[in-house]
Amino acid sequence: MHIKKTSCLLILASPLLAACSPETGHEAANIEASPVTILRTGWLASDDLMEASGMKASYSRAGDFFLHNDEGEPVLYAIDETGADLGTVTIVPARNKDWEDITSVPVDDGRWIVAGDIGDNKAKRKSIKLYFAQEPKPGKRDRYSGRVDLEHTLRLEYPDKPRDCESMAYDPIGKQLLFLTKRDKPARLYAVDLETALNEAHAELKFLGTIAKLRPPTSKDRIHWGGRTDYISQPTGFDISDDGTDAVIITYRSLYRFKRKADEDWLSALQRKPEEVVGPPAAQNEAISYAANGKAIFVTTEKKPSPVYRIEFKETESP
Repeated sequence: MHIKKTSCLLILASPLLAACSPETGHEAANIEASPVTILRTGWLASDDLMEASGMKASYSRAGDFFLHNDEGEPVLYAIDETGADLGTVTIVPARNKDWEDITSVPVDDGRWIVAGDIGDNKAKRKSIKLYFAQEPKPGKRDRYSGRVDLEHTLRLEYPDKPRDCESMAYDPIGKQLLFLTKRDKPARLYAVDLETALNEAHAELKFLGTIAKLRPPTSKDRIHWGGRTDYISQPTGFDISDDGTDAVIITYRSLYRFKRKADEDWLSALQRKPEEVVGPPAAQNEAISYAANGKAIFVTTEKKPSPVYRIEFKETESP
């Protein structure tokens, strides 16, 4: 696929990571990290995609991604890795009260999109909801359009109390949908198994444990982030690679990459110190997805203008 040229390209061969400023493209921060390449591939072109809160790679056509706003119409926006507008598909019937993340799961020989209406800023919702629909495919002129019928709806409750959550991912090894809460410190990890998710209308999430390895804010962060400092280390997006061996978590400040050992669950893997990248630079990073091949990671932000970044880590030996 052709990638548009960009003014913000970092290829790092040392243990220091320099994060680009979205305004200048200059170095903004240095932290310890594995060698990583960050490429700004473009900008979200759709005027209607105002608050991109979730992102998932298409399995039907490599290089395409589905995104959604965090409220409004139950619409999937299709883009390529440059952010080009490839059309929209509406899930019918569905409601977008507070869609915060999106993933997909295997069903028979295909994939179903899972839209997570899981946001709850004030932690008052008695239940959250997942919407399942067949993954859209492009039509005429390779564009997405029309509607896709809702296949299934699942209402979920927490086993303890309502919680705000913006991060959802599918674990293909454990065959679970995983949820990371946002406002809890440390973040809490919950799960529902795929069989239950696909066959029940109502279920209770299982609490797995807490995730304490996301670096807390520093005094320098407080100078930069001001009143938002308390939230810059909290999960706003989550994805797991198609082979189930890698996971990424995005926060307003940092991207974290975790590696999973053989015969290990994600609660255990998320207890180890991750690789951390400060950035990519944007106003409010909330949408993250592995590419279909599981090698590159794509990130975009909820605020306009919305840059799209491609991130690749240099492979190292498993811990």
